[in-house]
Amino acid sequence: MANKRGIRLVRLFGDFMRSERAGAALLIACTVASLLIANSASGADYIAFWHKKLGPLSIELWVNDGLMAIFFLLVGLELEREILVGKLSNLKSAMLPIFAALGGIIVPAAIHFIFNHGHETQDGVGIPMATDIAFAIGALALLGSRASSSLKVFLVALAVIDDLAAIVVIAVFYTAKLSILYLLLALALAGVLFALNFIFRVKSLVPYLIGGVFMWWAMLLSGVHATIAGVILAFTIPFLSSDDDDTESPSEKLENWLHAPVAFFVLPIFALANTGLVIESNWAADLASPNTLGIGLGLVIGKPLGIFIASYLAVATGFCALPKGLGWRQVLGIGMLGGIGFTMSIFITNLAFPGRQSLIDESKLAIFGGSLISAVIGLVYLYAFSRSEKVAAEFAEN
Repeated sequence: MANKRGIRLVRLFGDFMRSERAGAALLIACTVASLLIANSASGADYIAFWHKKLGPLSIELWVNDGLMAIFFLLVGLELEREILVGKLSNLKSAMLPIFAALGGIIVPAAIHFIFNHGHETQDGVGIPMATDIAFAIGALALLGSRASSSLKVFLVALAVIDDLAAIVVIAVFYTAKLSILYLLLALALAGVLFALNFIFRVKSLVPYLIGGVFMWWAMLLSGVHATIAGVILAFTIPFLSSDDDDTESPSEKLENWLHAPVAFFVLPIFALANTGLVIESNWAADLASPNTLGIGLGLVIGKPLGIFIASYLAVATGFCALPKGLGWRQVLGIGMLGGIGFTMSIFITNLAFPGRQSLIDESKLAIFGGSLISAVIGLVYLYAFSRSEKVAAEFAEN
């Protein structure tokens, strides 16, 4: 029974890697298309489309508050699996990616803070903290067999913890006006869903999904960002971790269902709605602004520096050990890929600078540049490192 569950989890992880690789390619295509359209003769109409009202929200907000709740639901399901039966289920195994993620959050935030303290842009301190799990894992997948399983698992665990931290940051620091009544209603609905799982042992997904929609709406009206409802919902859905049960749990089933829609619909639509950046003739001048420098340097330098230093200190002090097959040069390479902020960074940008379009555009430009540089140097570094290791191994054999 345990073997069947293990095979199913390995298959799930393999599907995840494949979908992230293809999804990252589609995400790039949508981003390029959005930039081209926004800077064409139809640019004004394109941008206006996303701001059209559709019921109580604009189309852009339906995407950012609605569709992205589905993305966060998937993130929550992945985190639940990792905590219960994955690499985060054992505290010692979980400690290294936890320390690495914290380092990759604190150092970039500190860099942005140093450049922007006392400026109107200091609210953007959370922007370079985030790692785009889809792009980072998709980029690593481009290395194919050159990327070891230890490397992939470490990046997945790091990215999941990073996303969880981003969710906490959003909930704590980017909450607008708070309605206690609707927040209590959302928490009450969450309590009902937890009761369905842990008291009444309901295994059907239907009541959880229906309850999740109502919880999302109450969270939206509460002022706390509605996407948080997706994460809470994920932890209310039953995960059958018993080795004696060879049936697919509701949590695993939903995670399987969501991978393709999130990779091939939710994130591409998010890219189309949020990357329509009009590049002005004086765009180069924005590159020297404190906000742009804070974001760009935070992603390109802060991420690898924070991840590497925190990991090294954690191992040096005996809190954890490097996993088998993972060396310090690989940890540095993973840190470089951690600088791919993109989706999460853009998401936090919209929350940090509401209604300030010039700052949003400036931040997106920095995110694009920082994420692209991080992806290129990370891939080139890991490719060169893996190639040198392979040549050294072949030389030793001969």
